[in-house]
Amino acid sequence: MARIDIWFLLLATCCLTAGVSMGIWMGIAHDFSLAPVHAHLNLLGWASLALFGLAYRAWPVLREGWSARLHFVLSAPAAALFPFGIWIAITQQNPMVAIIAAFLWLGGVLTFLGKLVHLARTQQDDATEGAPAPALPLPAE
Repeated sequence: MARIDIWFLLLATCCLTAGVSMGIWMGIAHDFSLAPVHAHLNLLGWASLALFGLAYRAWPVLREGWSARLHFVLSAPAAALFPFGIWIAITQQNPMVAIIAAFLWLGGVLTFLGKLVHLARTQQDDATEGAPAPALPLPAE
């Protein structure tokens, strides 16, 4: 997946926006009963997805192969379904969606772990070196 880094970061930022909005709403309402939903939006959605995106950006070789796409296909819906499932578990006493999302998330995490182990075991020095930082344009004088 050529732009998997951007897709992970875009989804992470959407989750961050939702998590921050939810936190503001909870603060205004003085109702923190859904704090676990807010926490999972920020932790899985923002922190984890953003770190995945940054890792794919830093080590472009991670993007290679079908497992990068599998990682996104498992992690993206899980990051959205997990907080939703927690909301259903809290409000409807039904944890099934959260449980399914947890297993999807675990699949994504294990896929990423496999990619990192493969990267660590590679003999190519270039593969384990971070991507060079892009040059910043100088201001016109």
